[in-house]
Amino acid sequence: MTENTQRETVLVTSGTGKTGRRVVERLAALGVTVRSGSRTGAVRFDWEDASTWGPALRGADAAYVAYYPDLAAPGAAEAVRTFGRIARESGVRRLVLLSGRGEPEAVVAEEALRESGVALTVVRAAFFAQNFSEGVLAEGVVAGEVAFPAGGTAEPWVHADDLADVVVAALTREEHAGLVYELTGPRLLTFDEVATEISKATGHEVRYVPLSGPQYAALLEEYGVPAPEARWISGLFTSLLDGHNASVTDGVRRVLGREAKDFTDFARETAASGAWDGRTAGQDAPTGEGARA
Repeated sequence: MTENTQRETVLVTSGTGKTGRRVVERLAALGVTVRSGSRTGAVRFDWEDASTWGPALRGADAAYVAYYPDLAAPGAAEAVRTFGRIARESGVRRLVLLSGRGEPEAVVAEEALRESGVALTVVRAAFFAQNFSEGVLAEGVVAGEVAFPAGGTAEPWVHADDLADVVVAALTREEHAGLVYELTGPRLLTFDEVATEISKATGHEVRYVPLSGPQYAALLEEYGVPAPEARWISGLFTSLLDGHNASVTDGVRRVLGREAKDFTDFARETAASGAWDGRTAGQDAPTGEGARA
């Protein structure tokens, strides 16, 4: 990294999320001035309040854009289009966007952000392994039962650390500008196989309970999610887990020069860290912060 890059200021829009937190830590370790955006932190940033975007972007050289709840959500394209315009007007020179792999609606949002004219790198991620430890599915792991509308579909679970390393590379090295990377783990695993891996790592049985889309929507409603939102979330997951993403890519190796981290290593490291110990299952709706936030 050059001396000039070390003097740069980078806004991380969701600085407390699964990937945002990791990006903040890595940039700070490199000597980059980081603004960790969040709804309640020192740098206020709220995707539902556009008045917070300009102040957070003012004086920043680059930004990591992790849209909440998902780039496929209604209104996402218009939101990131507006964000891109404000970023350009604020003098931002580089954007890195977290996108979803195999999401046509997310591609529409990518194009909306690209309209800003600011140099853009798009990182399309598979589902995060960390959904089982920090997000959507963590409480189910602790309870010993993960219920989800995936059937027997396999997913190439990507490690959030790999994603963060790729994002930091794209934020700090000019050769990634204008490129699109698809990031996955090194192999495909069904939910049944994931449950087996976690069971081995933790020493207690975790089983997968397949649900239909309507069943999952009903489960979300039981947790208090409004019916329209529950149907949208369920529809998003069932569409992503219909088999069209059941393949691996070399995106991590292309950017970082090493292989992607394997799910087995994630499960062992997470179990050893105690992240699955002492949690209280069933307190929050199992939507978490989104599959890729």
